[in-house]
Amino acid sequence: MNNKKFMIIDGLPVAIEGEKNILDVIRKAGIDLPTLCYYSALSTYGACRMCVVEGKNGDIMASCSTPPRSGMEIKTNTPRLQKYRKMILELMLSDHCRECTTCEKNFDCKLQELAQRFGLKDVRFDQYSIDDTRDDSSPAIMRNPNKCIICGDCVRMCSEIQNVGAIDFAYRGSKMEVTTAFNMPISETNCVNCGQCAAICPTGAITIKNDLQPLWDDLHDKDTIVVAQIAPAVRVALGDEFGIPRGTNVMGKIVSALRRMGFDEVYDTATGADLTVIEEANELVGRLEKGERLPLFTSCCPAWFRYAEINHPELMDNISSCKSPMEMFGSVLKERAKLNEKGKKPKKTKVVAIMPCTAKKYEIHREEFQYDGEPTIAHSITTMELANMIREAGLRFEDILPEAVDMPFGIASGAGVIFGVTGGVTEAVIRYVMGDAAREHLADISFTGVRGFEGLKEVKVPYKDRELNIAIVSGLKNAENLIQAIQAGEVEYDFVEVMACEGGCIAGAGQPFVIGRAKPERSEGMYQADRMSNVKLSAENPVTDGLYASLLVGDKAHHLLHYK
Repeated sequence: MNNKKFMIIDGLPVAIEGEKNILDVIRKAGIDLPTLCYYSALSTYGACRMCVVEGKNGDIMASCSTPPRSGMEIKTNTPRLQKYRKMILELMLSDHCRECTTCEKNFDCKLQELAQRFGLKDVRFDQYSIDDTRDDSSPAIMRNPNKCIICGDCVRMCSEIQNVGAIDFAYRGSKMEVTTAFNMPISETNCVNCGQCAAICPTGAITIKNDLQPLWDDLHDKDTIVVAQIAPAVRVALGDEFGIPRGTNVMGKIVSALRRMGFDEVYDTATGADLTVIEEANELVGRLEKGERLPLFTSCCPAWFRYAEINHPELMDNISSCKSPMEMFGSVLKERAKLNEKGKKPKKTKVVAIMPCTAKKYEIHREEFQYDGEPTIAHSITTMELANMIREAGLRFEDILPEAVDMPFGIASGAGVIFGVTGGVTEAVIRYVMGDAAREHLADISFTGVRGFEGLKEVKVPYKDRELNIAIVSGLKNAENLIQAIQAGEVEYDFVEVMACEGGCIAGAGQPFVIGRAKPERSEGMYQADRMSNVKLSAENPVTDGLYASLLVGDKAHHLLHYK
């Protein structure tokens, strides 16, 4: 007890227990010190100065960048600090677009929240350097420099976590801004459309592109059949926006809400994931038997696929030829619609994908994902866009009674559902390659190391007369480190699962903001859905059996389910 280290915060002793900065100790003491640029997952930048505290001798210091020391005495809420914080907010707002009511981040803006918290009703300074230039070239994100507060969150996320570096600081002093190299449109840079910059942006400087109006138009068109598919990770995140406990599976409520908004058919993308498991596992087995082009990298994450295209073209032959579950299922839905329309009054069938991912907005426009000369998926919207649709329609989501997805694609395996969390693809593939033995060893498979949020996980599983060496990475920086190790001959793998977002799709940029929070609850929600599923293996899904016996006969399977 006497060996414990303490610091004094607002007159109260608080133990120091390995915290890296004063800010963490202060928050442990139950004090919500304001920040705009601090996230524990990123390096400390100390730009906004909202977290300043006052020392015993009147010295002012940024709590996020000051390590705690035993015996240190600080105050967090003196008149001087209150004055400083209000002044900082005023200065930020003097160089900030204030069209809050029409901003995508209205009511979800950290700057707006702090201005209200500190009672800032008037800004004494004139607005300056307002620039109307906006960058809407990306299919995934929008950039508006008028709303940037130079906090650096997006820069550090893009560089430190995603290893992309598509945006950075430029110029100096009052002319400093966050931009691309040579002010190029973001679509012409090495951006991979992961959207994590938009997810972490505290204001509306970078936002997810809104694609709702064309979708509403299709829903109101009597000559258009609108078919929805819902990604596995959406079901455990949407509830966050409506006060439902984190990680709750709200799939049934989503289905009901979509029908009430005018969708004609509603399906689960996990059915498409079952197809991906079968095709990808068979591709892996084929390569193992031939001893060629190993390791096999997964292909279902479009941000990872784009990253590999730009940075590692030499690996493209190692990436699976399988389409993503979204595109596979979209192809099946379009093919079925085409067959059903024969001899009938022609109607347009448009497939809508509801995804946790912003890179899916980019993926649907890729040339290889076309069906009869048009995108297989007509619209890809995020979880947050779905939440906005529900609110716009006036639906009380928390009171909606759940409903089941439509037939004939109303069954998905638990293996397909867990695709949405890091390690889920690998676990599903392991279940498939183990065949009949998998049913008896489901618990054992889950304890092989496939589960958890480590940036790199390594798994060894028996396969025939050998072992399969598998790596699982999430976060593109972790993926890059692994690639470097593979190419240096330091490690060897047969199969590598890559997800661009740390934690997998449950932490996609299209979800309610999640960095450092909610991942365990969301992953548990997905594993619970798996436990409650009466079909555990993709190979045992009667829907996929029926598809391979009808729509996917012969060459049709490869044509519809693979991009090359």
